[in-house]
Amino acid sequence: MTTIDAAASPYDGVPARYRTCRFTGLRIEANAELLIKVNAVAAVLFLAWGGLLGLLVALTRWPAIQLLPAEWFYLILTGHGANVLLFWIIFFEIAVLYFASAVILGARLATPKFAWLGFILMVVGGVMANYAVLRGDSTVMFTSYPPMMASQWFYLSLIIFAVGALIAVFVFFGTLVVAKSENTYDGSVPLVTFGAITAAIIAVFTLASGAIILIPTWLWSLGLVTEIDTLMYKVVWWGMGHSSQQINVSAHVSIWYAIGAMVLGAKPLSEKVSRTAFLMYILFLQLASAHHILAEPGMSSTWKIVNTSYMMYLAVMGSMIHGLTVPGAIEAAQRRNGFTRGAFEWLTKAPWGNPAFSGMFLSLVMFGFIGGISGVVLGTEQLNVLMHNTIYVPGHFHGTVVAGTTLAFMAMTYLVVPLIFQRDIIWPGLAKWQPFLFGIGAGGISLFMMGAGTLGVARRHWDIGLTDAAHAFEYPAAAYLMMALNGIFAVIAAAGGILFILIVVFSILGGRRLDGAGARLTFPLHDRSREVAEYGSHATIKLPGTIILVAIFFASFVLYYFVNWKYLSELWLFR
Repeated sequence: MTTIDAAASPYDGVPARYRTCRFTGLRIEANAELLIKVNAVAAVLFLAWGGLLGLLVALTRWPAIQLLPAEWFYLILTGHGANVLLFWIIFFEIAVLYFASAVILGARLATPKFAWLGFILMVVGGVMANYAVLRGDSTVMFTSYPPMMASQWFYLSLIIFAVGALIAVFVFFGTLVVAKSENTYDGSVPLVTFGAITAAIIAVFTLASGAIILIPTWLWSLGLVTEIDTLMYKVVWWGMGHSSQQINVSAHVSIWYAIGAMVLGAKPLSEKVSRTAFLMYILFLQLASAHHILAEPGMSSTWKIVNTSYMMYLAVMGSMIHGLTVPGAIEAAQRRNGFTRGAFEWLTKAPWGNPAFSGMFLSLVMFGFIGGISGVVLGTEQLNVLMHNTIYVPGHFHGTVVAGTTLAFMAMTYLVVPLIFQRDIIWPGLAKWQPFLFGIGAGGISLFMMGAGTLGVARRHWDIGLTDAAHAFEYPAAAYLMMALNGIFAVIAAAGGILFILIVVFSILGGRRLDGAGARLTFPLHDRSREVAEYGSHATIKLPGTIILVAIFFASFVLYYFVNWKYLSELWLFR
């Protein structure tokens, strides 16, 4: 059903057109819907390209295959980092921002013309960056540390992309103002929207940091600036590079709450506690970027100790809170749905056949157990010397960005396609298995990279055998095994990624239309008629399953943390 708002927009004078979603009851404005679609499609296309480049990287790092020569390896690695860490994720996050503001709040999108300008700039920047990399004169990898210099077009492309993303963020803020002024919601914004606001605020800081460092670097590539201080570059660049991951965390945690609500009817255990955890992201999460420069002699010991021994734990606290409240909300919802036997019936009877739920829960578990625990270890100054500049570092952020963020975004896509594109998911049997295939592959990549890094395998070297080194060096045999297993699981993850791309593209192009009367979803949303009144409120603390899971997490955390101190003591022995 489509309606036209009689009130003209004060921004462009065009009446807003709405439709009401038959499955959620949400009012969806036409401009917001179209911009969500194009940003989501662009995200999936960059994911497909970046994922292919990642597979080539993994097959080169696999000692038995070593697919690419060194020159091509570093070129492909540069493209892989830009496409999957920036373009895929930020395009999807912009779609999430528009969904969390215009759709969830039932408002029209503020300044759609500026939103289109932002989208066009992001596309131009993404395509230009790939062109600059493929030309062969911008092989500087994701971090692009000076004195390595890329083509001027590479730096300019990232600036253009960042400007487009910043415009989209301000359109999101404008939409919040429109929703408030036009009274499209009552009280405070929903928690999902609050999480999106957190992501947007961090995005402003992140993009500003990028501009502060990329504009001088671009001028340096043009010959207008004679020198870039390398330490200054690293400090400011990681204010962008690592803080961009904090946007991801805020966005994918918001998605965890959204999927839990839509698929299971899950309500936050405590709105205040969850909102406080999001606020902690704004205040403290950027401090985690310190672990990338703990080995820099130019940074004072006081700065390192404060950031890693005190402040970083405040950054971690927010994610730990969500790690309790999200599964707790799911358990409470499932018990209201009638699954009350024992500590884990709520989990065993969860809708694991729904790829939105399974992808979300796998993202939650792997982000905590793999990305979160390893992040704390990396962020501890003393332990950092074990892993700094080893392949442990990309292993860690594959646990956060791939197993965590990317899997959560894939899960959300299984709801975006029917609710926004109004197409049902095709090949439901394959769709049920896709999150498991990709999740297992991504988790394996992360774990075996971290295992190889613990054994000292270098982060950026294309050949772990070091056959072209001036001085011979041989890693332990276990390191070769770890890199081979990394390659095998990269193939598994690539298979899951390809399956996701095919399912999404063919669902959008040829899935059953859902705009007719009596339409049914293959993967249905929550049916509130199943809820039982006997089981407490959503704020209940009778959550034995969640308490057990959290206890397992903390036990794993402590065990792994102190195992690494043992490794460190052995390193001191050899020194």
